[in-house]
Amino acid sequence: MNEPYDPDAHKWLRRKTLTAENPASMRTVVDYSEYGVSVLDEPVNAGGSGEGPSPLQSVLGALCGCESVTFRRTATDMDLDYESIRFDAAFTIDIRGRLGNRTVRPHFQTVRVRAIVATDSSLEALAAVIAETEARCPVMNLLLDAKVDLEISWVRESTGGLMSVPREVATGQ
Repeated sequence: MNEPYDPDAHKWLRRKTLTAENPASMRTVVDYSEYGVSVLDEPVNAGGSGEGPSPLQSVLGALCGCESVTFRRTATDMDLDYESIRFDAAFTIDIRGRLGNRTVRPHFQTVRVRAIVATDSSLEALAAVIAETEARCPVMNLLLDAKVDLEISWVRESTGGLMSVPREVATGQ
């Protein structure tokens, strides 16, 4: 992306830090400082101790969390009222990549997310917020830039029941 020069760009930059330690095992302890500590691990059947989510599960969780936060900010900006948002998410990985086969990507093959937004707002208003959320979400765009096969389906849950938000409506296509 070739962005125009902005002499005030430094005012918008934020820096976040963490530390992580791995004692020569599959278990990594991540210290987020004031936000606490988490453990990333592999399942027992993959050589880990099963004490926490795998690193890729945590990326999937980060996607859902980032979509949630971005949706909240966008909904506020666009005056959309909603009660909640929940996610069902899954990924596939071809483990040959992480085992050293360089012809296979070592990261996600596919990511599928179903986002259910509880709102009585119009489908059109919700679709506008979704389109803007997806344009703004850093984790989603990181995965798309990595050419991950990512699909997010959005569903409105209202007093009238569940209704899918058509993709062409959500993306403005």
